[in-house]
Amino acid sequence: MRWSFKVGRFAGIDVFMHFTFILLLSWVAMIHWRQEQNITAALAGVVFILAVFTCVVLHEFGHALMARRYGIKTRDIILLPIGGVARLEKLPTHPIQELWVALAGPAVNVVIAAVLFVWLRATASLEPLHTLTITTGPFLERILAVNIFMVVFNMIPAFPMDGGRVLRALLATRKDHARATQIAASIGQGIAVLFGFIGLFYNPFLLFIALFVWIGAAQEASMAQMKSAVGGITVQQAMISDFKQLEVNDSLKRAVELTLTGSQKDFPVVNNGSLEGVLTQTDLLKALADQKNHPTVASAIQRTFATVDYLDMLESAFSKLNDCDCHTLPVMHNGKLVGLVTMDNLGEYLRIQAAMGN
Repeated sequence: MRWSFKVGRFAGIDVFMHFTFILLLSWVAMIHWRQEQNITAALAGVVFILAVFTCVVLHEFGHALMARRYGIKTRDIILLPIGGVARLEKLPTHPIQELWVALAGPAVNVVIAAVLFVWLRATASLEPLHTLTITTGPFLERILAVNIFMVVFNMIPAFPMDGGRVLRALLATRKDHARATQIAASIGQGIAVLFGFIGLFYNPFLLFIALFVWIGAAQEASMAQMKSAVGGITVQQAMISDFKQLEVNDSLKRAVELTLTGSQKDFPVVNNGSLEGVLTQTDLLKALADQKNHPTVASAIQRTFATVDYLDMLESAFSKLNDCDCHTLPVMHNGKLVGLVTMDNLGEYLRIQAAMGN
């Protein structure tokens, strides 16, 4: 993800932190400083947030390590101010597998809460939960309360929370995946409406949660419909076979000519027939603004890029386009460039298929 930096690698999985997380830490430090007017309070607030997000990371590792048991790799884990995301290479194909992967995250928080509860009881330092606030109360008990909240919040039966995936997994044991997703998404949006209604009268923060749940449910339903529509279709059937390409020594002027004389936005760049990289429209515009440092397209291309084989399923190409945050995927076969797949191209293909089906 853009604007993220790596903080470490654990159990073979890279952990990244989005730069906005730094803004959150700064905001927390400022709030504590304004309340106590000393650096110790500000540092205590930052340490508390870091401890909370350590629990978030462990939660995401619960998902990742359970997915690994089913042969599913995790690309990375990203920390955001609103939580964490474990980016799995693919979703579990069997409902029971998805159920266990979804439950593994909250299970980690249950274990953390249980361990802290036993410790606090053993040391006779447990205080009533209603006396706690975000900034006041015993440190460990506040972490305990946060983990309890994480379990309850994540088990709300609505996407994108874990509870929505648990609900879909249970529904998918009796219905097909697309239908199960649609039902779970509808239930989630119903919950979002309820949260929004309550938020209007009691807690404005529920309005934010309602919007978050509504958008998450809609995106999950849309994704499931798309995957269902491309099921059983190979990349070869939908790829662009008539495309333009550039040589590594071509000038930026040549790239501009191809852009203006056609509808292609991104161009594969080859060297003696071997794919060297991809020149995106964004990178082309940046290079044009600084032509002294970019005499040829070779200096402006992205050399780290995703590809797909033309015999792969179109669902795989769709997932890669979403995961790599890119617009174009080169299509390869036996080491040779044979086509391109773009988001626009996929959309056109699906619209044509839908029209032919009707």
